Amino acid sequence: MRYRTLGNTGLSISEVSFGTWAVGGSWGNVDERSALDALAKAIDSGVNFFDTADVYGDGRAERLLRLAVRGREREIYIATKFCRGADIHDSATYSYDSIAKFCEASLGRLGREAIDLYQIHCPPREILEQGDVFVALDRLKQEGKIRHYGVSVETVAEGLLAIRHPGVEALQVIFNLFRQKPVTELFPHTSARHVGILVRLPLASGLLTGKFRSTDTFPVDDHRNFNRDGHAFNVGETFAGLPFAKGVELAHQLRWIGENRGNMTRASMRWILQHPAVSCVIPGFKNTLQVEDNLATLDAAPFTAQEMERLALFYESEVKSWIRGPY
Repeated sequence: MRYRTLGNTGLSISEVSFGTWAVGGSWGNVDERSALDALAKAIDSGVNFFDTADVYGDGRAERLLRLAVRGREREIYIATKFCRGADIHDSATYSYDSIAKFCEASLGRLGREAIDLYQIHCPPREILEQGDVFVALDRLKQEGKIRHYGVSVETVAEGLLAIRHPGVEALQVIFNLFRQKPVTELFPHTSARHVGILVRLPLASGLLTGKFRSTDTFPVDDHRNFNRDGHAFNVGETFAGLPFAKGVELAHQLRWIGENRGNMTRASMRWILQHPAVSCVIPGFKNTLQVEDNLATLDAAPFTAQEMERLALFYESEVKSWIRGPY
C-alpha cells in the first residue's frame, strides 16, 4: 500500500481507500458477511481510510464499519457525512443543535469518541454561501467531537465556494475519465490551499469497468435503476450524468486503457491517482474479489504524457457534451 497526506489534516491515508455506499444500500442487496469479509480484506491489505454516511442503509454502513475495525480503531480513519437525513434546503438542518444530533448518532453507530473527518453531504449551494454551517462545525471541532471537516460536493462551483472557508480541509468530488472538469477548474485551487481531495465514483457507477452492455438492467433498489435519469437525487451521482447507453458506448471506446494494466477498472483509477491533487480514490465494493481488483490499481502501469493528452482530448470531444446536470 502507498499513502498520501490528506491536505492539511496530517492524516496519512491509503491511496486506494473505500467508500461504503454499496454495502450500505442503494446498489442492490449485499449480505453482512460478504461486506465484513471484504472490509477485513481491505484492512489486512493496508487500507486505513473508509468513507461512509449516516444515510447509507439508514446507518447500516456505519454499523458495519464499527464491527470491521473493532480492536483496530486507532489504525483506521473513518470519514462520515451528514444532512441527507433531513431537509437539505432548510437552514435549521445546519444549525449547531441539529448537526450535534447527527454527529452523536454517527458516533454511536461507529463506536467512536470522535469522527476523523466529518463532511457536509452534498448541501445546496445557498447553504455554502450562507456559511453558518461552518461555524457549527468549528464548534464541534473545538469540543473534540470531530477532528477535521470537509464537504462532499456535486459541482466545481460548490467546491470553490466550500474552500473559501479556512476550516474546510477536504473536498469529496466526482472525478473520473468521464468527469474531468476538476483538473483545470478546481484542483489548482485546492492544491494552492492544501485541501485534500477524495475521489468518489471513480468508475462512473461501473461504466468504466467496461463490463456493461446497453441492454443490462439493475435491481429496483439499485440507484443505477431508480436514479438513472436523476429522479431521486443529482443525476451526476449515477453514470457520471451520462445516458446509460451512451456511457456504455463511450466506455467501449476506452478499452485500450486496460492493455498492460490488468483491466479497465485498474487503469481508470490509475489515471485518477496520476493527478497529484488527489489524496485517494474511494471506490465502492460488494465483495472480497472487488476489493482485490481495486487494490491491484496500485500495480497498474502509469499513463504516458501522450496517453494523458489523448484521454483529455477524448473527454473534450466525445464525452463533455453528453453530461447532464450541473457539474
